[in-house]
Amino acid sequence: MDNIVSWEQLRGKLKTLRGEGKRIVFTNGCFDILHIGHVQYLKRAKALGDILVLALNSDSSVQSIKGPLRPIVPQDERAYIMASLDMVDYVTIFDEDTPLELIEYIEPDILVKGGDWSEDTVVGRESVERRGGKVVIIPQVNESSTEHPASTTSVIERILSAYKGR
Repeated sequence: MDNIVSWEQLRGKLKTLRGEGKRIVFTNGCFDILHIGHVQYLKRAKALGDILVLALNSDSSVQSIKGPLRPIVPQDERAYIMASLDMVDYVTIFDEDTPLELIEYIEPDILVKGGDWSEDTVVGRESVERRGGKVVIIPQVNESSTEHPASTTSVIERILSAYKGR
């Protein structure tokens, strides 16, 4: 897919788009098993600007953060799925535990995180705000059947529960 790009390719594309007056929105995450919370979050993130960049944690990064049993879906498949969504303009992969180096490299106008973050804990906030950009926190979506936030962990728990004892 043409919209799964290296950091270098992304930086070049964003330079051109900025020259056209486009506002660059950046978000990141594991996006291990796509669910309603992800889709609604990404739609809201895209509405904040013109170009949505999704930085995807690599498999090694996910394992470092979530443990040895994750990710469930390998990074190349996750990248393809995320790049297939209409609201996602570019996907790039990072190996680090945080996207700070990438944020500083591509200089997005808007940095978006989910409601499980507070603005003062968002990695890259200082870098974005120093350049006149802003940080936006998008509240989490609740699962339709419960009052719990939609999450990959919740989906995995429901799957395990459904197959327990089979």
